Amino acid sequence: MRILITGGTGLIGSALARSLVDRGYEVTILTRSPGRQRARAKGAVKFEEWDGETVADWGHLASEVDAIVNLAGAGIAEGRWTSARKEEIRESRIKSGQALVSAIRDSESPPKVLIQSSAVGYYGPCDDQAITEEASPGSDFLAGVCVDWEASTEPIESLGVRRVVIRTGVVLSGDGGALPRMALPFRLFAGGSLGSGRQYFPWIHIDDELAAIQFLLENDEASGPFNLAAPNPPTNREFVRHLGRVMGRPSLMPTPSIALRAIFGEMSTVLLDGQRAVPSRLQEAGYEFTFADPVAALRDLL
Repeated sequence: MRILITGGTGLIGSALARSLVDRGYEVTILTRSPGRQRARAKGAVKFEEWDGETVADWGHLASEVDAIVNLAGAGIAEGRWTSARKEEIRESRIKSGQALVSAIRDSESPPKVLIQSSAVGYYGPCDDQAITEEASPGSDFLAGVCVDWEASTEPIESLGVRRVVIRTGVVLSGDGGALPRMALPFRLFAGGSLGSGRQYFPWIHIDDELAAIQFLLENDEASGPFNLAAPNPPTNREFVRHLGRVMGRPSLMPTPSIALRAIFGEMSTVLLDGQRAVPSRLQEAGYEFTFADPVAALRDLL
């Protein structure tokens, strides 16, 4: 199978590309810096230049691949959410999705499936109610971004392309992302919960994130939204206790909500709010998690 990945140089995309190549897939990544990425990948993955907004120079590839995985979008947790930054976060997702639709619409032989990235932030801040894929979207900024992000590629369904939307939780990896940042205070004996600690923490091990995406690529019956998060998500307080136990460190120094809001502004919602998102449709489709227990996941990664 030939796969085209946008946003393929980030934490999930780069790991997914390596995993797919190891399974015998042909992988091409669209990136702003193909030369630098080719040097890093050492020939295992193909790279083509893309500005993230148009189909110039790469649109023909939509006719040459079997599937597209769209992960493109500016980082959510990189800097305070100024008006300009919020616009960049939203527009980077919408424009990349629209470009993919344009390329697929003009292709002579459209891909069979498109995996559209999204996040559990789609549901907005939630209480302790279990959230399945049938839940309505939230009304905050992140929820609005996810709604627009998902909608950006919806037109391809009328072209006969199977579309899968992956609403991902916090991806835990030893190579970057949230886990190393969460572990650092514990290494300094200063770890603890964030805010009240009562907010739910929908997490997923990087291995399950990659395996679930591959499962959905290969499952011809799969379409629509899927929560990519481990079953039975813990609260933030429960998760950091597990983290401290695995690292042999105490978890007795919580960070007050007021401090996080002062430091991060509106972006603090990423840390202080959560969703009890459960992978209802993924499990119904037959996917079995390798890491459903947070302690086992943390021991594997740390």
